[in-house]
Amino acid sequence: MKRIYPAYTYGPGPRDGCWWDETCPSPEWPELNGDQRVDVAIIGGGFTGTSAALHLAKAGASVAVLEAETPGWGASGRNGGFCCLGGSKLGHSALARRFGQDGAAAYEQAEHDAVALVVALLEENQIAADTHSVGETQLAHSSRAMAKLRRSADQNGTLHEQEDLPGLGLNGPFFGGYTTPVGFGLNPRKYLFGLAQSAAELGAVFYQNSPVRKVEKTSSGSELEMPEGRVRADQVLICTNGYSSEDVPDWMSGRYMPAQSTVLVTRPLTEPEKAAQGWTSDQMCYDTRHLLHYFRLMPDGRFLFGMRGGLRSSEASEKAIRDLVQRDFRGMFPAWSEVEITHIWSGMVCLSRSLLPYAGPVPGHPGLFAGFAFHGNGVAMGSYCGRALARLALGQATGLPKLMTQTPARFPLGRMRRALLPPAYAAMAVADW
Repeated sequence: MKRIYPAYTYGPGPRDGCWWDETCPSPEWPELNGDQRVDVAIIGGGFTGTSAALHLAKAGASVAVLEAETPGWGASGRNGGFCCLGGSKLGHSALARRFGQDGAAAYEQAEHDAVALVVALLEENQIAADTHSVGETQLAHSSRAMAKLRRSADQNGTLHEQEDLPGLGLNGPFFGGYTTPVGFGLNPRKYLFGLAQSAAELGAVFYQNSPVRKVEKTSSGSELEMPEGRVRADQVLICTNGYSSEDVPDWMSGRYMPAQSTVLVTRPLTEPEKAAQGWTSDQMCYDTRHLLHYFRLMPDGRFLFGMRGGLRSSEASEKAIRDLVQRDFRGMFPAWSEVEITHIWSGMVCLSRSLLPYAGPVPGHPGLFAGFAFHGNGVAMGSYCGRALARLALGQATGLPKLMTQTPARFPLGRMRRALLPPAYAAMAVADW
């Protein structure tokens, strides 16, 4: 594999301390040994790959899911658990300028449909994933940001002025907010493993510690090379997102940009502690910063707090970003400055140059498809793109808006493209003042 971050990024260091690992046991997937033949091979066992596997297995296809690490190792097993609108970094105005009002509306409907799909999957598969929160609230970090929220608010949500927030149990250093009624919080590991169990019951086979080193085109489909075997498949789905490789397949090179996100979880808060801060709501929230913070009070009383912003990956830089997220948490919620933080970890979200998600074919390789770039909203959008990829493998219409099917352009600088992030983050930090 050729990856653009140091080896540390793909090892146990950033993941060490992930709270979700303690909430449910890991399924016992075998390792692939020998040669196999299936209708569809899926590279990546996260939300996208597992959703694809479930939809394919329902249709009667034989499926092998090839996870390079252990179940839930990647972003799907270490994210913040926000199932919400999102998937692109473009707002409505930018979408409308680029694709017209109809194109923007089609994409925004897809975001709603993605959340609705997760609701349906949870219900149909009877997955208990600790769901909570009625929609999602964006909280203004400055008076200027609040003025922008007022301008953009519509009748589909609810605008909150600063004086409203304490009564909503959302007291903090915020100047107001806006709630959309779409979305909810969940335990991402329980959701992921619930999908995998349902797919396995329908015949899909999941393999762990089975990294794909090469994807080669054959006369009848594709052949995947792994350390201990090969898989031949009519169709192949690339579902690796921020943990992709530059050469699996070569087409992926330069088309995705991993970016770090770091999360902490506290011990369960007592009722007096919640009252002292004035934060008693289980509403999932994020602030208006470009380098945003996201946070929610979970059903067991623990508080989850995450942020974007890490630029390097090493033991020293991991310690630095963990220190920073703790400082931001204690600064924003001072009544909890002495509350023990029990868990903290980091992982990679994924961007595209167009700032849009992609699900579609890999040009020049019939039967090879890829889905990636969910911009930190993989719970819903990853699940949605997984279903779309399954439909492509079955020869069906995806139902995706056109702008999600446009072949992603490569970032400048090739494998050195991480150099684009520091100036971009610096500009965002200035804009956040």
